[in-house]
Amino acid sequence: MADLIRPVILCGGAGTRLWPASRDSLPKQFLKLFGPLSTLQETVKRVADPAVFGRPIVVTHRDYRFLVLEQLIEIGSMAEIVLEPVRHDSGPAVAAASHLVVAGEPKGLALVLAADHVVKKPDLFIAAVRMARAAAQAGHIVTFGLKPDHPATAYGYIRPGPMLPDAEPAHAVEAFVEKPDAKTAERYVEQGYLWNSGNFLFRADIFLAEYAAFEPASAKAVARAVANATTDLGFRLLDAEAFAAAERKSVDYAVMEKTRRAAVVPADYGWSDLGGWNAVWALSPRDAEDNATRGQVVLIDARANMIVSEQKLAALLGVENLVVIVEDDAVLVAHRDRAEDLKLLVGRLRESGRSEADKHSRIHRPWGFYQNFDRGERFLVKRISVKPGGRLSLQQHAHRAEHWVVVRGTARVTIGEEVRMVHENESVYVPIGGVHRLENPGKIPLELIEVQTGSYLDEDDIVRLDDDYRRNSDD
Repeated sequence: MADLIRPVILCGGAGTRLWPASRDSLPKQFLKLFGPLSTLQETVKRVADPAVFGRPIVVTHRDYRFLVLEQLIEIGSMAEIVLEPVRHDSGPAVAAASHLVVAGEPKGLALVLAADHVVKKPDLFIAAVRMARAAAQAGHIVTFGLKPDHPATAYGYIRPGPMLPDAEPAHAVEAFVEKPDAKTAERYVEQGYLWNSGNFLFRADIFLAEYAAFEPASAKAVARAVANATTDLGFRLLDAEAFAAAERKSVDYAVMEKTRRAAVVPADYGWSDLGGWNAVWALSPRDAEDNATRGQVVLIDARANMIVSEQKLAALLGVENLVVIVEDDAVLVAHRDRAEDLKLLVGRLRESGRSEADKHSRIHRPWGFYQNFDRGERFLVKRISVKPGGRLSLQQHAHRAEHWVVVRGTARVTIGEEVRMVHENESVYVPIGGVHRLENPGKIPLELIEVQTGSYLDEDDIVRLDDDYRRNSDD
């Protein structure tokens, strides 16, 4: 329908300020930090009313395509998934999605949302979108300005101007300002400034015209990337060469800080961009001593701490204002006031070559996941879980043999010309160089322990001969 709003959900960020839970291999938008749903799933459900919204467009990096699809399937939702071949910030991503909106409806409205934001009052969010619709239809590029409840230094601010006579309750935007220091933030709150949410509602054709006016080379590059896009396994993959020619620039820098069409609708719908563990603490249920905990946690004389430890016991005694995050392969201990500086720590880890900066011990794949448990000079022990109906690629290794022990379910194993069923408490051996495949033909997850032995055990020792998911050798 012509009057439906097309949600555009940006789902490409790495979320390093929530390390070690959020890493490049599994960023914060896919994490279930507050309950059974991730922030991506919550965002999709928030725009699910078919009387208001059309089919969402999710723009993500190709590395996350199967994670996005899996999380949509979990909540019974559908979306058009657009894949960025390279990460180029929000400007090119929004422009690409806007082309798709215009292709479906020349004057269609696009609602741009981040997949990693939290909205605690979804009814008020929908009300704000409805209030912004008239301004967007009139040709304004509308952002949502959140009324501050404290002088935050982690957000950019908007200085609202007078009410727009043709688009009440939207205001003209007098200025966008960067993240302030504490004293400046207090002044901004006193003067009625609004937090810049980074969410937008606009006519897609209007946005594309402004993008072309301010970023002509990038606009042409994105247009070519969309025109030359290909479809694979249901995903729309933007043309890599054309998209790479667009300049990496946010929507704010590319358009909003330059356009005369900027408008802001003041809103108050319990918004947070989850910029760090302090934000998670603020949004979480807390005990009488202000501690927010999840998992196996014991506290004595502890106050105002944020603790997450799902698998291991975390015990805190006589401490306060700490962030303690326990993962299988990494532990973070930080003062809550410094939690937003985690980018510095992750940068240091990358400089020293630590894989923990970006990769979890559990690696998600479209067929399930694997998790490393132990490693020595010539062996590696993994847990492998394969979804019902899932199967790994037909593959071989030049430097390692593999021993599989099935602990749950039944495996269909191909080794060379032989295909056999391997049941619980049974094992099978794959020799070096053997062409093999692992499948789960059952209705429950297949769980097995894999012991690799050999001279080279890294993931790039793999040759894929056939793959349902058309992946690269190390993907």
